[in-house]
Amino acid sequence: MANIVRSDPFEDLLRGFFIRPVGFGGGPEVPGIRVDLRESDKEYTLHAELPGIRKEDIHVQIDGSVVSISAERKTEKGVKDGERLLHTERSHGKVSRSFDLGSTLDETHATASFTDGVLELILPKKAATKARRLSIS
Repeated sequence: MANIVRSDPFEDLLRGFFIRPVGFGGGPEVPGIRVDLRESDKEYTLHAELPGIRKEDIHVQIDGSVVSISAERKTEKGVKDGERLLHTERSHGKVSRSFDLGSTLDETHATASFTDGVLELILPKKAATKARRLSIS
């Protein structure tokens, strides 16, 4: 036998409003870049999720110990004549993220690859220079 449950449409609307994320700014909120960062004695390995972004739209910059990743997801012109867009949850816009890793990086030996929406950066640490003792004349 089926149970009868009483429902208030206004209460259901409010319940759904507080559960879903709300963006303020006139459109879907662009998600940030999610990363995993690992460190070994010789290098850092960074994996960044960038789904739906072409590798040509990703830019990585290394400046000393700071790594910056920026990317742009562009809007597709997918609506054809006679069609109308009913609902969209896919976001577009620019995202960026920077990390100060604390060790100077060897940008000449750094590598980047992009596979299945995941950017992988291998960031070797620069060899520490040994202290030199100066003789006083």
